[in-house]
Amino acid sequence: MTDSSYTLPPGLKHSLPFYANKPWVKLGEPILLFEYLHRTYGNIAYYSFLGTPIVFVNEPEYIHEILINQASSFVKERTVRRMKVLLGEGLITSDDPIHMRQRKIAAPAFHRHRIAAYADQIVTIAASMREHWQPGETIDVAAAMMNLSLEIVARTLFDTEVTADIRSINDEVNTIMGLYNLIIALPKLESYLHWPLPGVSKFRRSRDRLNTIVDRIIRQRREEMANNLTLRDRGDLLSMLIASRYESEVPSTSDPAPRPPSEGMSDEQIRDEVLTIFLAGYETVANALAWTWYCLSQNPEAQSKLHAELDAVLATDPGAPSSTQSHRAEHGDIATHRLPTLADYPQLRYTEQVFAEAMRLYPPAWAMGRRSTKPVVLGPYRIPAGAHFFFSQYIMHRSAEHFPDPLRFDPTRHTPEAKAARAKFAYFPFGGGGRQCIGESFAWMEGVLTIATIASRWRLIYLGTTPPVPQAKITLRPRDPLRMRLKPR
Repeated sequence: MTDSSYTLPPGLKHSLPFYANKPWVKLGEPILLFEYLHRTYGNIAYYSFLGTPIVFVNEPEYIHEILINQASSFVKERTVRRMKVLLGEGLITSDDPIHMRQRKIAAPAFHRHRIAAYADQIVTIAASMREHWQPGETIDVAAAMMNLSLEIVARTLFDTEVTADIRSINDEVNTIMGLYNLIIALPKLESYLHWPLPGVSKFRRSRDRLNTIVDRIIRQRREEMANNLTLRDRGDLLSMLIASRYESEVPSTSDPAPRPPSEGMSDEQIRDEVLTIFLAGYETVANALAWTWYCLSQNPEAQSKLHAELDAVLATDPGAPSSTQSHRAEHGDIATHRLPTLADYPQLRYTEQVFAEAMRLYPPAWAMGRRSTKPVVLGPYRIPAGAHFFFSQYIMHRSAEHFPDPLRFDPTRHTPEAKAARAKFAYFPFGGGGRQCIGESFAWMEGVLTIATIASRWRLIYLGTTPPVPQAKITLRPRDPLRMRLKPR
């Protein structure tokens, strides 16, 4: 690092452990460090950890360079690669060419015509939840949104009910979430997964139970598809993964034995993708929805505008066909509103802006990282190969440079005009570049239709006396239960 050919950004003079007693260095709270670096050194800052050079980036132009213009010079960094102990070679953790191949196989499940077919199921599931709520009831809205999103993912992406197995997946994921800091902090965890260390043993048991459950689901689906050819395309992701076949590929050093075109994915590969998409598909949207209800409860003007849009778009049509009227009666719709449909989605613009603004303040994917494989130039800086680069949606989305009065909840920041005037990576809740979240369109539709379904019937009133504390694990969760009281509109 003394090579004069490198020009590093400003930053910490010593390795990070030297600052262990500083209030901005706390195990499990990396956002504190990112906030300090941004506040002290600006939009790009340097520090090191036990000899590893690290660069924190909060400049949209530089993020664009890393994720798009110079993407071939980067791979996933250590914290993401560490999650391979849970997710294997899934879409989040794998590198090319495996990532490109798996993404190509999974992509059709998220095509526009596919996710459009999921809209009715999303609304039906959300309507069922809202009809079980009672006036004055207190709920943990974070837990409620987890249950809701879990059911939506189970039905739409895996075409199954929320069985005991599916709920077990949720339970084991929650256990592993609690061990996230241990998984990330321990060096070479893979080497001693079988050691009888308390935290490691707990992680191993949860991971093994997850694998057993998912393997059983895959085996059962394979048998169903083998016995009934009409079930080969059920429109869900799991069936598509099982039925997929590889295209011819050129051998490479990272994937030296490509499969012939006639061979499909192994059960282990399917399990990696199921766990990856299951985690990304329900955990992120559930957290985004939970934070949305909190933000609305604290901003009555925005909530009133949301209700006004829902009143206009979902006004009951007296001339609707009897089948539609029966559907409304079955789901207990109040006289002034009908359930939203896919056709309403383009009209629910303010609802989408509300969801977008909640994800600005509380982005479920709160940070990203890459590791350089060759020297990288960012503006006036030249940074060596092997450096780790971190950029945080949480920090960027709260930067006054891009969002004046950044802590104010203002959905109009996401009008088409406002988005067009903003730098591309000033707002990126679903990442960007070649590894942008494959389920982004699905997540937007799920969020908007769920908000419309629930908010047309209920207001949610936050019961806490202080703002909830975000917890930066794999996703940005509320640290404590998010208690809210239900009030009919």
